[in-house]
Amino acid sequence: MDIVVCVKNVPFTQEADVVVDATGRGIRTDNLVYVINEWDNYAIEEAVRIKEESGGTVTAVTLGPEEDEEVLRRCLAMGADAAVRVDPGDLEPDAFVTAALLAAVVKTLPHDLVLTGVQADDFNHGIVGALMAERLGLSHAAVVNSLKIEDGAALVTVELEGGEDEAARVPLPALLSIQTGINEPRYVSIMGIRRASRIEITTLPAATLGLPAADLEPALITEELYLPPETEGAVMLEGGAASMAVEILRIIREKVSP
Repeated sequence: MDIVVCVKNVPFTQEADVVVDATGRGIRTDNLVYVINEWDNYAIEEAVRIKEESGGTVTAVTLGPEEDEEVLRRCLAMGADAAVRVDPGDLEPDAFVTAALLAAVVKTLPHDLVLTGVQADDFNHGIVGALMAERLGLSHAAVVNSLKIEDGAALVTVELEGGEDEAARVPLPALLSIQTGINEPRYVSIMGIRRASRIEITTLPAATLGLPAADLEPALITEELYLPPETEGAVMLEGGAASMAVEILRIIREKVSP
């Protein structure tokens, strides 16, 4: 079972003050710590567990500058066997370009199963996995919260709205987008870190992947980023249900009236 896992290094912004950068189209990252994308952490753990149960190989792939090799070292320390970094060069990849580049790399690798996270914690597009599956011609399931390999297929459950799950049998090879909570990602051990430091990471410049120029043009262009304006805060209403309903309607009419 050859498994490829696509991972991403993302800025940890939950406890940081986000500041729009000088271009007005991004955020300052010089003061931010980078971590593995949460959904991808579950994906790499699931891949390593399958390898431990059934044998095979796990290859981690990321798209980013040299600093992003840190996330690949983490994957190797968790139990991945090989790692590939796609260097975007001067490109500014959106979800469509990212999917094109990653799919081009996966085509060159043995793969019975390709795993991605459901979404990335920076832009939250949630479409890279589906776009890759289309390019690779693979069966696809998204928001997978349980996975078992059996008789040449992936037996999965998919999280639906309203707390419901859907069971499906997805023939291999396939691409699955993994939801958080499918497992408990392991801590990286000292032995794992030492092993990872000895493994060479393959670097592939985006320009060498043979993609047409149209595939490298972003479909989504950010014109401007800005922080939400400060408001006066919440309005606390008091009284019975009928009087509060009348007051809510009054406030809504004031907000929507020209």
